[in-house]
Amino acid sequence: MLFYDFEVFKYDWLVVIIDVTNKKEHVIINDENKLEEIYNQFSSDIWVGFNNRHYDQYILKGILCGFNPKRINDYIIVKGLPGWKFSSLLKHYPLNNYDVMLGTDRGLKSFEGFMGNDIKESSVPFDIDRKLTDEEIQETIKYCKHDVEQTIEVFLKRIDEFNTMMYFIKHFKLSISSISKTKAQLAAEILGGNRKGQNFNDEFDFPILDCLDLKKYKFIANWYRKKENHNYSKKQDKVIVASVEHTFSWGGGHGARTKYHKKGCFLIIDVTAYYPSLQERYKFGYRVMDNPENFEFIHNSNIEFKRKGDKKARLPFKIMDNAISGQMKQKSSALYDPMSNNSICINGQLLLLDLIEHLELALGKDFILVQNNTDGILIELKNYEKDFDTVDDVVYEWEKRTGMKMDFDTFFGEIFQKDVNNYLIVDRETGAVKSKGSYVKKLSSLDYDLPIINKALVNYMIDGIDIETTINECNELKEFQLVTKISNKYDALYHGGTFSQLKETVNGKRKTVKRYNFDGKQIKEKCIRIFASNDENDGMYYKQHKTTKSFEKVTNCPIHAFSFNGDVNGLKVPDKLDKQFYIDLAYKRLGDFGYV
Repeated sequence: MLFYDFEVFKYDWLVVIIDVTNKKEHVIINDENKLEEIYNQFSSDIWVGFNNRHYDQYILKGILCGFNPKRINDYIIVKGLPGWKFSSLLKHYPLNNYDVMLGTDRGLKSFEGFMGNDIKESSVPFDIDRKLTDEEIQETIKYCKHDVEQTIEVFLKRIDEFNTMMYFIKHFKLSISSISKTKAQLAAEILGGNRKGQNFNDEFDFPILDCLDLKKYKFIANWYRKKENHNYSKKQDKVIVASVEHTFSWGGGHGARTKYHKKGCFLIIDVTAYYPSLQERYKFGYRVMDNPENFEFIHNSNIEFKRKGDKKARLPFKIMDNAISGQMKQKSSALYDPMSNNSICINGQLLLLDLIEHLELALGKDFILVQNNTDGILIELKNYEKDFDTVDDVVYEWEKRTGMKMDFDTFFGEIFQKDVNNYLIVDRETGAVKSKGSYVKKLSSLDYDLPIINKALVNYMIDGIDIETTINECNELKEFQLVTKISNKYDALYHGGTFSQLKETVNGKRKTVKRYNFDGKQIKEKCIRIFASNDENDGMYYKQHKTTKSFEKVTNCPIHAFSFNGDVNGLKVPDKLDKQFYIDLAYKRLGDFGYV
């Protein structure tokens, strides 16, 4: 297995290749013959990179074809065109190319920042209009090697993704070249996706399942039948279901009590692998599968290992099961089937609505819905001994009628809920905790952003530890980091600025107000690690929009801030770190969860 990364300039190119199997490193500078020698030697191996599916593999193949790599670079980066379209000759150099990058990633530099590693940019500009000096070549090699090493680190942290791909390649006896595919593409290959060449014109001719038994909320189902609503931008807003405001759209339905904090008995009722289960039970999407039995094998194995509690054996099936169910909405997928996708999304939310209606009918005024989301509901039981059996009976009848299976989690304790996507429940008897959402989840090393805030909230919610105690007693600088990376919508990041004292009329009274002037200095980095500062000479970080040229504050950035882009692991906080900023932010978020 080889990890690699290219750097391309107008008159120079280089690549760093780390052969982890043989523990060797190759650095090639402007040498097509050496690159071809390495390629020929390792053409049957797996080549791993970050975003190499869209970039590096085409630079490699293009050089081997005799093309100027700068032309390919500009074709992909400047023109925004897919590399495979550059020339049909690229196909002459097959590559078992595995990309560590997933579709939702913000970039390798963001991961380096989260991991606490050095995220300094190279001082050598990529648009330099001359040959690089020897010193610039050496700096670029150092920069490139660092990125390859970071790619290896991210790969190891995401090894389950790779192992899933390899498991199914081996199980279904596919070519190792399939490692170059995305999980979605691999799923389509395994299932025999046949959408290409077919033209289904029935996108909104989805069935509403006969097992659905809605009365009180039948009007919500009827909305989807009306032709005037057959537009994905339309939705049903502010619909009250069981005293909770809901939104029902073409992508799903949800509702939750916001800023909800309460002690009591709470029951989480989740449908097991909901969308794949609907797909298998009602054969949604089967018409675009030549091998639906392979889908059933993956899905049923996912369920079987979940029931056995075997997380390790289940993992590849769980990952692939979820990858399959999302393909019907992807136009580029061979499993694309919008009618079947609508069938799953609409019936999925309506069946949960059905469950809510029957629970509301059975429990009456004692039914308390806390939230309803994509694959389950969360309710409060006023009297566990009295009401649990009633709930169990209603769910059992629903399971028999719909063919779905439910999982129960009971908590005797306390809930903090910001909204449908952010909540934490703690069982005060067992210590069990269930959390969801970026504010309270346990952060991994690949999303380690403002970790001290999450820790302060969770420590308070679970153990009653004061926000101030958690924050003031922490002296690890990494715990306070805010990692930000600007997207392609923005030209650059800026730091600093001045304030103006202005006279304004506020509520009929003339007052002096303080306004921030966006007049700081541009910084070369597009990904930085920010910390709050108690030094008023430290300004704010903001970004300039590429089209409108307007300035925007970096999200969560304090008015006074400093950055540190070197390796932050093991560093202690400096005197100028403003811990009060983090305390105030933590209390603000705690308030969002209903704590007063």
